[in-house]
Amino acid sequence: MAMNVVATIPVATKVKSRPDAAAAGSGNALPFFAVRTAVNARRYVTGLRAFREDEFGSGPESPSRSHIQAVNRLIEEARKRQMVEDRRLAAVAGNIAKAGDAGRALLLQLKERNQALASETEKIWEFYLNLFGQRTGPFGHWLRGIDRIALDCYQAVYLGLGRARSIPSPVPFAYMEAGFGPATYRRGVKLSKLGQRQNPFPLVKVPFHRLVNPWSLGAVPHEVAHNLQNDLELWEIMPHRIKLAFERHKLPERNAEVWARWHKETYADLAGVLLIGPAYVGSLMDVVGRSRQQTAAYSDEAVHPTPIIRVPLNIRLLERMGFGEDAQAFRRAWDMLYPASVWRQVPDWVRAKLPQQIDAALDAMCFTSFKEYGGRALADVVRFQPKHAALVREAAARLESGTDTGVLPERFLIAAARIALIRKKAAPEIIHRNFYETLGR
Repeated sequence: MAMNVVATIPVATKVKSRPDAAAAGSGNALPFFAVRTAVNARRYVTGLRAFREDEFGSGPESPSRSHIQAVNRLIEEARKRQMVEDRRLAAVAGNIAKAGDAGRALLLQLKERNQALASETEKIWEFYLNLFGQRTGPFGHWLRGIDRIALDCYQAVYLGLGRARSIPSPVPFAYMEAGFGPATYRRGVKLSKLGQRQNPFPLVKVPFHRLVNPWSLGAVPHEVAHNLQNDLELWEIMPHRIKLAFERHKLPERNAEVWARWHKETYADLAGVLLIGPAYVGSLMDVVGRSRQQTAAYSDEAVHPTPIIRVPLNIRLLERMGFGEDAQAFRRAWDMLYPASVWRQVPDWVRAKLPQQIDAALDAMCFTSFKEYGGRALADVVRFQPKHAALVREAAARLESGTDTGVLPERFLIAAARIALIRKKAAPEIIHRNFYETLGR
């Protein structure tokens, strides 16, 4: 029997007979591809809108108007750059039906470039969306407390300057991120997270394990001090001052080079001691007190002072500030943890005349006047004093009972929390709760 060949052809292959082909766009696949490309690009860039000032709440823990505005300017600059490419893409896409092969190649090139720019803009938008969004959750009031400590550190330094300087703004902004230790992104630094654009205000990263243990927050003044050194325009000057001090002390140039390399982290440590006193040294010991091998490990490339040297440096500053008894107690503890045998891991030339090296570094960073400080030395601009220690002890008792700490500077609460923990008159949970409640008043 003869077969009907036509009848054996699958119906699905009869493309031309499908009434919905034109509606689906398959009959004009290339123009539709171009239209989708242009529409998607335009909706993408317009969708990354500016943040509203009330978008993340209106309470004290919310981002300030100046923070929102600074980020919106960054987003808008990125969007303007992208819109230029968007208009070029739309023009080429609209004429793709008449374009030759060169036009089609250009469409693909512009599409790829537009997507890359859109990704950069989205990274900026998403970065700050996540940071600001943390303020709407359960940790918002903790982060607000860190903001207040950071602001207090700035105020203490700027009000102590010999001459007025322009007021830095916006103020530091804290956020939570996983990791071993706190960190900071200073104002004006170019960040890969922002597509190598400048960070508009200081960011202070604090891990959860530090937030939940407020007596471990001595690192906050340290991170803030990095930003102070930057905002006071001491970033480039300090290494030269250190080398001059080593020359005056008749110390080897090789050692001066090492301390000049350490200047950023050393400055942040010393400023931390001047801001909150002995509590900073105890907090530093908590951080760098690791295995003997690791704490004594010296590197020719490290920007942090070798940990076994780092603590004695700050102990010596305590002595020069008038806290001899505290300094002796810390030194005894450090020597018991890291006896002379451990120090042999540090190269002989690094250890040679170490007390003189430490004093030279302190002279350069803390006890020498700078025009950037209005003709004062850092130790004259801000200095934790024995009378402040009495206030901290009283504040510790108030944290234990939940009593208002009154006009006590916010940065001193870190020291008060440490004393309250040592006294063991209140559970850690109570100290934690009262610490943040105090900062929230």
